[in-house]
Amino acid sequence: MRGMDSLKDIPVVTDPQPAPREAPRSGEKYLTPQGFTAIRDGIKAAAAAGAWPSGAPARGGKPPWLRARAPAGTGFQTVKGIVKEHRLATVCEEAKCPNIGECWNAGTATIMLMGAVCTRACRFCSVDTGNPHGWLDADEPQNAARTVELMKLKYVVLTSVDRDDLSDGGAGHYAACIRAIKRRNPATAVEALAPDFRGVLADVEAVVDAGLDIFAQNIETVRRLTHPVRDPRAGYEQTLRVLAHAKRHRPGVLTKSSLMLGLGESDAEIEETLADLRAAAVDIVTLGQYLRPTIHHLPVERYVTPAQFDRYRQSALSRGFLECVSGPLVRSSYRAEQALNRNNAGLDNTRLA
Repeated sequence: MRGMDSLKDIPVVTDPQPAPREAPRSGEKYLTPQGFTAIRDGIKAAAAAGAWPSGAPARGGKPPWLRARAPAGTGFQTVKGIVKEHRLATVCEEAKCPNIGECWNAGTATIMLMGAVCTRACRFCSVDTGNPHGWLDADEPQNAARTVELMKLKYVVLTSVDRDDLSDGGAGHYAACIRAIKRRNPATAVEALAPDFRGVLADVEAVVDAGLDIFAQNIETVRRLTHPVRDPRAGYEQTLRVLAHAKRHRPGVLTKSSLMLGLGESDAEIEETLADLRAAAVDIVTLGQYLRPTIHHLPVERYVTPAQFDRYRQSALSRGFLECVSGPLVRSSYRAEQALNRNNAGLDNTRLA
């Protein structure tokens, strides 16, 4: 039998470390940390073949008015430092929003609830798609409240994936997050950019009753283009019903919706959609340019000019909306804290044309 000092002569065999897994490519399936499968960027490569709603995609590069300024400013740097130090997640960063500097400097940010995998597959959206099979983070309400406190937010937009795998579409969890934020940050205004909860109005009420200040549900596009732009489980009329009911149920809560332009809609269809939203008593509407997130998503059919965006805004205001924030880089939560200042969130579109 060998002595202990002879162990040095025995070759040491270590378990080989597994090679790091490559990140899934856009359109590929992958396994999430929670153990269910999802599709990166939401749309399978094969499903993309074919198609755009009408006409042909826009040719050439992006026009100069779609060039965003690099984020800067004291407020931006402060929030960025807090986000990095505490490993916080915001839609602002994950979605590479072009307006992140402006919003963070103004004390506004957007947080996505209920995970990063959506049960729907809208053809304009690059959020991953899958079935979470009921998974939820039970600590999320308190973590969201702490995030708002750490970031010293004056205004927070809470958005989320669609969770059709949950019996209430996630309404109870969403409402719990709002209540937790309000308890810890009573001076912070909360906007819920919510799912449609499959049109179940009791679930809409659960969110509206949670203490929010603004309830938003995006109609996204005009009636004719709703499908194939949106998932079959979404609907133009369904969104209008949800918005109208939210306003009837809590008249003091402001309602809001958003419309993407550049997917093949006509001016007449834009006007029809604005009229339908106003008939549903929507208070605020935002209009922005659709930009194709990957080659698997619907292509851009036209780039709307800043001057056109300004005309659409004037038309919306003439219909009685409290405000219409309208511009090429506008997203549904862009400078949300300024929505009632009646100044297009500080935009001056005409000088960009």
